[in-house]
Amino acid sequence: MRVLYLLNISNPDRLAADSGWIFADLLAPALADAGVEMTVAAPAPAGDTRTGFHRTQVPGTKYRARFSNDVGELVSMIRAAKPDVVVANQIEEAPAVRAALLEAGSPARLAGYCHYLPFTLPDDNGSDGADRVRVDPALDDGGLGRSVLLAFAAGLSVCDQVMVHSAVAATMVTTAAAQAGVDLAGRLRVVPPPRDGRLVRDPATTDTSDHGGAMGVYNHRLYAHYGTAQFIGLARDLTAAGVVRVRVMDLFGDRRAERTGLDDSPERMRDQLAAMAHVQVVSDRGDRVRYRQLLAGARFGIAPFRPGCPWSMSVVDCQGMGLPVIAPRTGWFAEHIDPDLCFTTTSEAVALAERLVTDTAFHTLHAERAFASTAGLTPATVAASYLEAIA
Repeated sequence: MRVLYLLNISNPDRLAADSGWIFADLLAPALADAGVEMTVAAPAPAGDTRTGFHRTQVPGTKYRARFSNDVGELVSMIRAAKPDVVVANQIEEAPAVRAALLEAGSPARLAGYCHYLPFTLPDDNGSDGADRVRVDPALDDGGLGRSVLLAFAAGLSVCDQVMVHSAVAATMVTTAAAQAGVDLAGRLRVVPPPRDGRLVRDPATTDTSDHGGAMGVYNHRLYAHYGTAQFIGLARDLTAAGVVRVRVMDLFGDRRAERTGLDDSPERMRDQLAAMAHVQVVSDRGDRVRYRQLLAGARFGIAPFRPGCPWSMSVVDCQGMGLPVIAPRTGWFAEHIDPDLCFTTTSEAVALAERLVTDTAFHTLHAERAFASTAGLTPATVAASYLEAIA
């Protein structure tokens, strides 16, 4: 099977912070092992030497990634790669890909992977059908949110197969598609991203009796729409009693002006956190070895307050390292994380964190459960599911 993999990279200066690129970099070798001839079209190469590469331009902003498509370049790539399947990782790009397939005279199937959902659902899933899908505030500059949502639905409509991260994501995408009049029956598959083998540490073979001391790690993007303001409040309460310290990962470093001009919340939130007592802001400098060391120096992880979160690679990073993760009882967190570690109120979160720090037996139990929850996310296992979905 020949696959042309169209990858949008939003963080070319810090690839280790781009979950889409990490997914491709981990998946491509596993697909090659399975006999797939894969060409990645992206601003930076992914995979190993067996993976073909076609360099594309960095989209510049999140809106260019959704509204600026070069059909001529797509036609050239399709004719050169002669794919059996084209994978659009930016769903909004799928109509342009379909047009390019027609122009190139290619019979290739078109699969879409919903790496980012440009909408949210109310926690109660909405009683009023017209209010069940809400535009993403992070993509609503100048009132563009509704157009992005419609472009997403248009992309879904032309895909032969649609892949999502989780059951929660499947519900969200199905709801959004139905509201736009798109029927996904028989076309939707759940294919989660793989865990990173460099971030695997079995707690059963590791002495975790004093592991990480009293440190909780927050390794998520600091965008406002990830609920970072709520996390700042939690961090303040977590550290108030002096029992728990918090390590915050600065995943982005210095971002390009095109990106900060649209949303400078990561920089503002980072500065607020850095000014707090018992909170340390650290950078992995894009180095996965250093990233592993920073995770290994913690005792537990903290999930973001991202509304209706459909997946979190950063949570899986922690769990693969044997770190229990406390999380708000919402979205994929409620689907994936042990219910005993999910919270509804800040006081519940503080109590969970303090227990993970002080109760060795409780920590050991949940470290083992966290690690076990990633067992089915090896690249080889995910590649098999991926091939089943696109075949």
